[in-house]
Amino acid sequence: MNEFLQQFLIESRELVEQAVDDLLALEKTPGDAERFDDAFRAFHTLKGGAGIVDFAAMQEALHCAEDALAASRAAARPVSPLDIGNCLMCLDQVVEWLDAIESTGDLPPDADARRVLARFASAAPEPSGPVDADASAAWLVPLRGAHPAAAAEAQTAVRYRPPADSFFRHQDPVARIAALPGLLALDIAPRAPWPALDELDPFACNLVITALCAATTADTAAALGDEVRHCDVETLATRTSAAAGHPLASRARELLEAQVALLAEAGAHEHGRIASAGLAAANVLRHIGNTTAADHVAAAAAASIAEGSLQRLREALATALGGAPSASAAEPASAQPRPGRTQTLRVTADRIDTLVRLTGELTVTKNAIGHAVKLAENDGSALAVTLKNGQAALARLVGELQRAVLGMRVLPLRTAFQRFPRLIREMSAELGKPVTLAFEGEDTEADKAIVEILVEPLVHVLRNAMDHGIEPAAARAAAGKPAVATILLRASREGEHVLIEITDDGGGIDIAKVREVAKERNVVSGETLAAMSDAEVADLIFAPGFSTAATVTELSGRGVGLDAVRTAINRLGGEVEASSVPGEGTTVRFTLPFSVLVTQVMTVQAAGQTFGLPLDAVVETIRVPEERIFPVGAAHAIVLRDRTIPLVRLAQVLAAGSNTRSGEAGPIVIARVDGDLGALQVDSVGERMEVMLKPLDGLLSGLPGIAGSTLLGDGSVLLILDLAELLR
Repeated sequence: MNEFLQQFLIESRELVEQAVDDLLALEKTPGDAERFDDAFRAFHTLKGGAGIVDFAAMQEALHCAEDALAASRAAARPVSPLDIGNCLMCLDQVVEWLDAIESTGDLPPDADARRVLARFASAAPEPSGPVDADASAAWLVPLRGAHPAAAAEAQTAVRYRPPADSFFRHQDPVARIAALPGLLALDIAPRAPWPALDELDPFACNLVITALCAATTADTAAALGDEVRHCDVETLATRTSAAAGHPLASRARELLEAQVALLAEAGAHEHGRIASAGLAAANVLRHIGNTTAADHVAAAAAASIAEGSLQRLREALATALGGAPSASAAEPASAQPRPGRTQTLRVTADRIDTLVRLTGELTVTKNAIGHAVKLAENDGSALAVTLKNGQAALARLVGELQRAVLGMRVLPLRTAFQRFPRLIREMSAELGKPVTLAFEGEDTEADKAIVEILVEPLVHVLRNAMDHGIEPAAARAAAGKPAVATILLRASREGEHVLIEITDDGGGIDIAKVREVAKERNVVSGETLAAMSDAEVADLIFAPGFSTAATVTELSGRGVGLDAVRTAINRLGGEVEASSVPGEGTTVRFTLPFSVLVTQVMTVQAAGQTFGLPLDAVVETIRVPEERIFPVGAAHAIVLRDRTIPLVRLAQVLAAGSNTRSGEAGPIVIARVDGDLGALQVDSVGERMEVMLKPLDGLLSGLPGIAGSTLLGDGSVLLILDLAELLR
């Protein structure tokens, strides 16, 4: 690939990330002019870059998305959820093309923008005004005639013509329409006359579904998701013309005004009244189809309770009743300072890795000088003191260089976190569960390898939280919770470890259900299960094949997600734990090393060879007489503080015999792996040191029981043992 095309790839990926971030922000704050301008500029720059490299298909697709944004700007209206979804799909196609360029080194010859163009062409445009009864689409006439009462209250009409292969695409057309917000009426008819029974294809969808909804056109289109491309969505004149006065029905207005009166009698710390008023108002708004206002009121009620102030909820109710919110409430999110774009120098990861490797070799040289110092001291040489002082100065400089170089490899966790708002958006639409994803500590840094590998485990945990943890909106309302659930991704640094927590405010882990499923699937024996605490039972969700889902869905249910999470985190030298409060939510916590390259090790000897053990896994070293090592079947164990711990004789594992004579006390290393204790018997324990860990390659690549290698000061190779593999 030439440097020109490589630069195009780098800049395009950055612009795609920026555009996705801006589009998702616009969905939350449609009036944010700065975000709109940034998104429009990103699409325009992407299109210009595609034109420079003569990538016509990409240029054509981006031009179509740019036109949709320009139409919103010309009409002086916010970007609709439908347009945002279409623009995100366009960016997905751009990423596919960029991946193809990166893998082949050239522009894809078969690139075709027709799928993107068809998506924008078939999208239901935002109408410039209400549909006149006389000029409306022909299909609206029988729908209104069949449901006059519903038509009087409806804001939106929908005609859904699902494709014949809908069932094979895991779509249930009737369920999709039935889940629309504020559904008032529903009609189902065949698209084509039904054939004779012996010619009927039961797997082909032959339906046309029409519906009337009290929700706005934007909310209805958002609820339809990707299926909106098969729909006609029309705004009706009946409710829209009423907007000149007020869109609320008289009964709904009375109920909302009653909540305002309730707040007038409430004190700032009367949480019961605040919660009651917020819940009642949200339910009223949701019933009339105004889900956006309902979610806003629910969020304002939660904020008022948290702040001990009625102001937020009063402003939200005033807005719902048609009053203008205060300046503080109307201030867009863009008023908050956005992180500034820093000047950066692009350096390829290969160059950074080369610098890391050279620093590792310098570390080996430093250790070699330390070995020379010991030899000089043993020989009584007059140069010993000079060498020792020089070695100490070199050690300090190498340590600083090592930290600086590793600092070049670190990335903020924002790099991983920024992929998830869109994932949550899509899952929220698919499951019908409104969810807000919040971040804390996204500027926390970690090694590049950890940040890259972390994405997949986080996806599994977020999918599990959405599918199993977050309750449906109706269940949350019944429990007195805000209609909009919250998932919090929090990162922090503690010493040489990075902590990541994924917290949801869902229903928590059903311990009784976990016990039942564990017993049915024989995850553990019945006797062991009965003796386990609730915390130990909760940890079973990470067991291979475990799932409490009754059916398999596209999101979860196969029992491989959380098992894969623990496996991936353990490979990085980290740990995973889950805690839960029934009815309040669940927290999954990752504890990870800051760097996977620099490792503190303790050397041990076995069968005449020297090995390294990761120091963060070592709990203590003890000496145990041979007679206190008990056989357990074909294995061995020791008893330490009334706890039986399995024992592995390292020399025997290496098939090299043992230097320990019968009756002689042998040093034993107690290590913690995956939350459990294990014992490793060695011949002797050596020194502690900091090493640059290198993965094995060539014939030794993938060798079980070995985590990596490094060089000692005398030039010999030190193998770092994988304790999880040895003690398993």
